[in-house]
Amino acid sequence: MIRFSLKASLLALCSATLLAAPAASASCVSKPVTLLVPYPAGGLSDVIARSVHLSLSKQLGQPVLVENLGGAGGAIAAQKVLAAPADGHMVFLGSPNEVILTPLANAAVKVRHDQFRLLGPVTFNPMVLLARKDLPAQSIDELIALARTPGGKPLSYGSVGYGSLYHFAGEDLAARVGAPMLHVPYKGGAPLLQDMGAGLVDFTMMPWATMYRGLADQGRLKILGWVGPRREKFAPEAPAFAEGRLLKDFEYSTWAGLMVRKETPDATVTCLHQALATTLEQPEVQQAILATGSMPAAPRTLDESARQFTAEATRFQTLARRINLQPQ
Repeated sequence: MIRFSLKASLLALCSATLLAAPAASASCVSKPVTLLVPYPAGGLSDVIARSVHLSLSKQLGQPVLVENLGGAGGAIAAQKVLAAPADGHMVFLGSPNEVILTPLANAAVKVRHDQFRLLGPVTFNPMVLLARKDLPAQSIDELIALARTPGGKPLSYGSVGYGSLYHFAGEDLAARVGAPMLHVPYKGGAPLLQDMGAGLVDFTMMPWATMYRGLADQGRLKILGWVGPRREKFAPEAPAFAEGRLLKDFEYSTWAGLMVRKETPDATVTCLHQALATTLEQPEVQQAILATGSMPAAPRTLDESARQFTAEATRFQTLARRINLQPQ
């Protein structure tokens, strides 16, 4: 009788735990969650979102549906998040681009970074300089020499929108080398790469994505170098800017993370943060992120994420003043 009672008690306890687990995991959301991507399908942000959404669905006990909404350097999607209820059912895959940089550059954008809470970073993304296939330059030093050619046509560079990080990087580059360059904004990385493959844009600086190697192997574009001090394992044959003579201290990288409206209740934020942390621990998620050409972000607490967010805002506000960026 004692053995039977103990076994029955254990079975009852296990059953109660299993029944309670879905309710606990889903306690912060009661219906499908929208994971809003601020660029069209096919770009790096989109594939990052699709690397995590299935596991995030499992952790939350509700479907997580990826939605793409490009435009205004990602600000249109950011504004949609701010217009939605602050209940955790709309999560933003954001970066410095949409909530820090675009508002600095676009006077019509009223989004502020302090209207969001960063649940945590998802990826770290080193940046690389890509050039059209027939650009007569094979390194950053040669590109600078080409840009400085007396009487030459200004080089054009693409970005995902006025005020995006890649626009900032291009303006910073033009200022550092003392040569005029033409900015060509796009709604996302996918259309930019299409035009670069067609030879319509000279170069861009973008976060590394696995697709770049395929495009380079097909002869549709060139990888000129890593925008920073070291080569990265994704394309170790490409030199770093620091290996050249002219831009040894020029460095850009970025990150992507999940955000919600700042008014979202603390309990919901904590629940979503834990779901994200658990998602990023899954080996299949880490492999999927690496397959995009991104690095899985190191785990951070909510307080650490908040400090990172504030530091990034300060950094880019300082950069905007240095390159004399004028809101348009």
